[in-house]
Amino acid sequence: MGTALKTNDFMEIMKGRRSIRRYDPTVKISKEEMILILEEATIAPSSVNAQPWRFLIIESQKGKEMLSALAKFNQTQVNTSSAVIAVFADMNNADYLEEIYSKAVEMGYMPQEVKDRQLKGLTAHFEKLPTQENRETILIDAGLVSMQIMLTARAHGYDTNPIGGYDKENIAEVFGLKKERYIPVMLLSIGKAAEEGFVSYRLPVEKIAQWK
Repeated sequence: MGTALKTNDFMEIMKGRRSIRRYDPTVKISKEEMILILEEATIAPSSVNAQPWRFLIIESQKGKEMLSALAKFNQTQVNTSSAVIAVFADMNNADYLEEIYSKAVEMGYMPQEVKDRQLKGLTAHFEKLPTQENRETILIDAGLVSMQIMLTARAHGYDTNPIGGYDKENIAEVFGLKKERYIPVMLLSIGKAAEEGFVSYRLPVEKIAQWK
């Protein structure tokens, strides 16, 4: 019954997206295709291109059993989906800047002198950046990539559901991650829909936008 078909039609991808809670458990997404979905999704923008998003792909029976204990009232999505992508934001986002900017130079995206100047400024910036401000920034960045994953998944013919109802306090430690470093953002179930998603009402633009 899966509703999504592989497509490059952006309006179909965007307007056809639904939050799906029950999936066909026989449909599995290969590691190769999951990597491709994430590669495409991580074209998303992030502050100073630090790319603070980190993903835990939970697809094994053991992994799903561990997640199920944390997923509260979202058991169906966990148990029937091909996988659940746990999205985290990395508080150590500045640690990757040298690699990111060096690769940009190597690939011809950025002159060496620009890299040197920007890294010098960013190093000073992150040294005095308040923890809470950094946390707020990386949560925004991780939210951007999460939406992009949902749209990219639909382009590949899969359906998704963003999940906020789970034990955020303990999920990092349960899966062996340092909770002070990795901030949980959301879970994204992904697979082939086994039921139609609901069409939902959106407020008119006149109620949510102002022109000045």
